[in-house]
Amino acid sequence: MRVLLLAQFYPPNIGGEERHVRDLAASLAKRGHYVAVATLWQDGLAEHEVDQGVQIFRIRGLLQRWSGLFLDPARTHAPPFPDPGLTASLRRIVVSERIEVVHAHNWLLHSFLPLKRAGGPRLVVTLHDLSLVCATKQAICRGELCSGPSFAKCGGCVAHHYGAAKGSVTLATNWTSSWFERRLVDRFLAVSTAIAVGNGLPGGPTPYEVVPNFIRDDVASPDGGQDERLEGLPKQPFILFVGDLRRFKGIDVLMAAYAQLDNVPPLVLIGRKCHDSPTHWPKNVHVFHDWPHAAVMQAWRRSMAGVLPSVGPEACATVLMEAMASGRPMITSNIGGNPDIVDDNISGLIVQPGDQAGLARAIQAMATDEGLRQRLSDGALQKVKTFMASNVVPQIESVYRGVLARERPVIAAANQLQRGSP
Repeated sequence: MRVLLLAQFYPPNIGGEERHVRDLAASLAKRGHYVAVATLWQDGLAEHEVDQGVQIFRIRGLLQRWSGLFLDPARTHAPPFPDPGLTASLRRIVVSERIEVVHAHNWLLHSFLPLKRAGGPRLVVTLHDLSLVCATKQAICRGELCSGPSFAKCGGCVAHHYGAAKGSVTLATNWTSSWFERRLVDRFLAVSTAIAVGNGLPGGPTPYEVVPNFIRDDVASPDGGQDERLEGLPKQPFILFVGDLRRFKGIDVLMAAYAQLDNVPPLVLIGRKCHDSPTHWPKNVHVFHDWPHAAVMQAWRRSMAGVLPSVGPEACATVLMEAMASGRPMITSNIGGNPDIVDDNISGLIVQPGDQAGLARAIQAMATDEGLRQRLSDGALQKVKTFMASNVVPQIESVYRGVLARERPVIAAANQLQRGSP
């Protein structure tokens, strides 16, 4: 098959979603498919290169010419509506590379929708977030879990998140684009049950499957020499948190829970500093920023256990899989896709989101009960096999074959998109 993956960002811009797309592209190429990736051009990067047998095309849109529209000018996003410049570039790639299946991730999808035709490439979309129903993608409204969309509430939320002018445009165009998505996409892949339900896929017009993110089969194998950053880690066993240092990830809850405990191992935090990151840390907390993936995996091997106490609906946390592949049991919260990955008291411990006392008890138990850690470690190594590339990538290939074998009526919706209204 000839497959085009769409992703806003691609390595060297690294995050969980970017790593997933790169690993999927490389895995498909190794399995004999022609694979290309279309991603947004970023300053200093080549417009075309080949990586692990994958053709990488970095494309520019009209909106990228106005860097002032973006909070970080070095990380410009695709808009929630078709960008004429991006659409034109995608058309050239689809034609020149003779693409059969387009597999989209995130909002670059919207610039492909005007190209969708009944006789053209099939369109598969992986939902890594709640963007079909939420313009901020996370269903968090002013720091609290959102009870559901409504015009007045969403208007205030996006204005707070993006600013009034940009927020109103984002909300309106995301709702409109979502209507077209549900009618033009051939198959949705939700990375967890929570993401499928949260986006309203059950009972909707588009077929869908739950297909999780995955990790490379060898992700926990030693990768090169020891990174010098590891010299800063505590010499004794420690509990490890990896992720953005923000409220969504439960970092405030974690700090409050850890501060209650005495005589427990050090707590190590590795992640990106964010606007809502704490400015003060409890005693025995060690904080490191922006480590490369290889160093993070080495840190997992040095840790005794991990913690991810999210208070927001995690889609499908790759960090849980990577820790489990390293044989480290995780403490996580019962929210989003976390329970799809960690089985309580079998491959880790699950607490309620925001429960400081429950989280403190789980950390205490994990730190002091070696038998518990060993049992959960064995369970983690067994469960994580479900999320290995050798198991998940064939599922995605099967989806590609399925959409190529079946036609889905798209002409009416495509014509409406060309006219610009649902």
